[in-house]
Amino acid sequence: MRKQIQQEIERLKGMGAAYVDTRWYPFEEQEYLLMWNGNLKTTASARESGVGIRVLYKGAWGFSASSDLSDLGALYSKAFDNARVAAERVTFPVRLAEKDAIQAQFESPCKINPFDVSLDDKVAFLKAMDEKLNQEGVEQRTSDLNFIRKQIIFIDSEGSETEKLITEVFSGLRVSGRDSEGGSHERKFRLNRRGESRGWESFDMDYFNENADRIVKEMNQVLRADDCPKDKRDAILMPGILFLQTHETIGHALELDRILGYELAYAGGSFVTLDDFGKLQYGSKKLTARADATLPNSPGSFGYDDDGIPAKNTVLIDKGILIGAITGRQMVEEANAKAKKHIFNESGGANRATSFYRVPIERMTNINIDPGNDGTLEDIVKNTEKGIILDGEKSWSIGSNREQFHFATEIGWLVEDGEITDVVKNSTYKGDTVKFWNSLSLVGDESTTEVQFVDNCGKGQPNQIMQLGHSVPVCRFDNVTIGE
Repeated sequence: MRKQIQQEIERLKGMGAAYVDTRWYPFEEQEYLLMWNGNLKTTASARESGVGIRVLYKGAWGFSASSDLSDLGALYSKAFDNARVAAERVTFPVRLAEKDAIQAQFESPCKINPFDVSLDDKVAFLKAMDEKLNQEGVEQRTSDLNFIRKQIIFIDSEGSETEKLITEVFSGLRVSGRDSEGGSHERKFRLNRRGESRGWESFDMDYFNENADRIVKEMNQVLRADDCPKDKRDAILMPGILFLQTHETIGHALELDRILGYELAYAGGSFVTLDDFGKLQYGSKKLTARADATLPNSPGSFGYDDDGIPAKNTVLIDKGILIGAITGRQMVEEANAKAKKHIFNESGGANRATSFYRVPIERMTNINIDPGNDGTLEDIVKNTEKGIILDGEKSWSIGSNREQFHFATEIGWLVEDGEITDVVKNSTYKGDTVKFWNSLSLVGDESTTEVQFVDNCGKGQPNQIMQLGHSVPVCRFDNVTIGE
């Protein structure tokens, strides 16, 4: 198969193609199980394989993909024909940033392949979690497992060849109940990074049992709580909500294709302009954010992107100043050309496709906030006169250009004179993105940091679902509007 791919790439180069690459998936498998109130509601599994081909000809892309590999030559010819037709209509010719040719392999850390674990063992785990969640006050309870494993072989016309074996594991627990007025409230827990390996070994029963008890306890506290006050308070965001704040108002806002307007028809644009890099005070000096695809044991770490670029740790915001973006080979060249100045030196290695039948686009890697030196959660609380601790995403609304936001959280704890007082329900907060990040006043140390997994990030037309992570500490933001 590799030899055939190389031969077809050479054939298209001989026909005038400027660049050709191939992503061959020998296999991609996925399994999902859901238990709902003691009933095994869903057991689904899928396996597919195929090849995706990109051809660059006279400044235009052509693409073809198929799971039928019986006539590989026809697939390459179709991709070339698509590029040839597109070249007659191209308005901004595609150029690709320079890169080194590499031959490399990557395997995500995994001790026990979850696909080697029996269905009986998986169901037994879900049943044990369901029994643990079945406590007083709980009306609805769910537990789920989601496994992904895929092999990707990338070969291009510039001499690169990479092979990746990616394993992902996701799991969640959820409980919900009703307060005295009939309002529904829920509390969730998601598996996050456990050690330096991901696989079936991530499912430590003591760890899950501890968190199952915690979310039931906290949900019952919410059911008895008063409503969140309408007020201005210092908002202390736990990793369980800061990951979403980071995802929506830093991650998506700094995807370079979005900045250039390519997502406007689907999921909105970005308030960031090309002139902002190196100038915009995105946040306070406490804020350093990065796109780090080298973070061990996270779904946003994949070895090499779908342009054949090695994973990188790219600083996006340095002590509050915007300096970088989430980038691939094509968009850095287009951005530099449109800005009429050199902003980006190279690709950030963030071009990824969700499967062989989708084209690669800029996707978040691990979008992280560096931990600070303001101590533990307890230290931050002690230094807060009037605040609220918020955790757990409940709903979110984002401005069309990521310039403003409104989030509802599952739970809130009021802080008065350095001490936690009451639990509140229906807690919300809102703000303008730049003003909010500039109000960042305290950043917790490494002990407050968690790597939160995301398995459902959507982007692109047709839509592509991608997996990634966010390593974030506890952070405090001053004078935030809450309860509205």
